[in-house]
Amino acid sequence: MAIDHTALKQVVGPEQIRQLCAEAKQHGFGTVCVNPAWVSLCDSLLADSAVRICSVVGFPLGENHTDTKVFEALKAMQEGADEVDMVIAIGQLIAGDDAYVRDDIAAVARAVKSRGKTLKVIIETCLLSDDQKKLACRLIAEAAAEVELVNIFAKTSTGFGASGATVADVTLMREALVGTPVQIKAAGGCKTWEDAVALMEAGATRLGTSSGVAIVTGAPADAGSY
Repeated sequence: MAIDHTALKQVVGPEQIRQLCAEAKQHGFGTVCVNPAWVSLCDSLLADSAVRICSVVGFPLGENHTDTKVFEALKAMQEGADEVDMVIAIGQLIAGDDAYVRDDIAAVARAVKSRGKTLKVIIETCLLSDDQKKLACRLIAEAAAEVELVNIFAKTSTGFGASGATVADVTLMREALVGTPVQIKAAGGCKTWEDAVALMEAGATRLGTSSGVAIVTGAPADAGSY
């Protein structure tokens, strides 16, 4: 199933990670998405399942040095991550330094490709104008082409911003990415089956949410869910 079952808040501990992995196996979710400290535990808990592990890089602000992001990605994959969700250099994008942003993405993409894994690039749509969102998508596509990485997504949000994925943003991103291999992950704010359907109809092929169980069972989502 195209859900990244997510637990990224700083208060998450080992019991929540065990529950996350158990739910992912029970409901057949595509991945669990966790902070780097929990990758090795997830690797042990999910060894007997088809559920993949996703970890985050440069999270949630995106303003780490590029070589730090590369190190984080390599470390996460070494410990068992199958997918890496990196945050772009948001400040540099807003400042108009396209080359820095493109090179930052390409460096992590190169590391991910070296391990045969999947990269998702978070643009934090709530901080960007529509033109900046389109630009971010173009830079992701250019970095992917430079590295020849085809397993790549543009991701809407960290879940730590003022708002998460919207149908309008997914539609805009889909249009900006026409003709490229870049897929879309809609993250943040997806709490019901109806939300999930609307985002996927708009063009998302992956959903990032801590409300995965509520989405597939119809149960109420927690008030603080992602």
